[in-house]
Amino acid sequence: MKRALFPGSFDPITLGHFDIIRRALALFDEIVVAIGVNGDKNYMFTVEQRKEFIEKAFADEPKVKVSTYQGLTVDYCREIDAQFILRGLRNPADFEFEKAIAHTNRTLSKIETVFLLTAARTSFISSSIVRDVIRNNGDYTVLVPESVRV
Repeated sequence: MKRALFPGSFDPITLGHFDIIRRALALFDEIVVAIGVNGDKNYMFTVEQRKEFIEKAFADEPKVKVSTYQGLTVDYCREIDAQFILRGLRNPADFEFEKAIAHTNRTLSKIETVFLLTAARTSFISSSIVRDVIRNNGDYTVLVPESVRV
């Protein structure tokens, strides 16, 4: 079984994340969307809310699982027997950042990172932009899956 781990904070999941997961379904037998838990970060949404947003967004897709984890991503990959890490790239800055992480992960383990480019229509969306729109009472609903529209 080809299992990919798609790690992130997903605070909240965006249409960009949603698109990457949907497109990756053709590549993998299972995608584990893993919410990284970092006690030092201040999140807008609780881990339970973020997990629920993702589960509802993919309720019709049995190949998508949602979990939470702490610690190194490669350790969690070993724990759940994921052979791949899935990442989305929006721009050249994302690539440089993600490349360094992928090289580090490959040094620490033999897990391959698979990059998918975001769709042009979602390449500008980030969770931090969504949070800023929400904080300022803007219409964030055009940036997130329906499950986040609270």
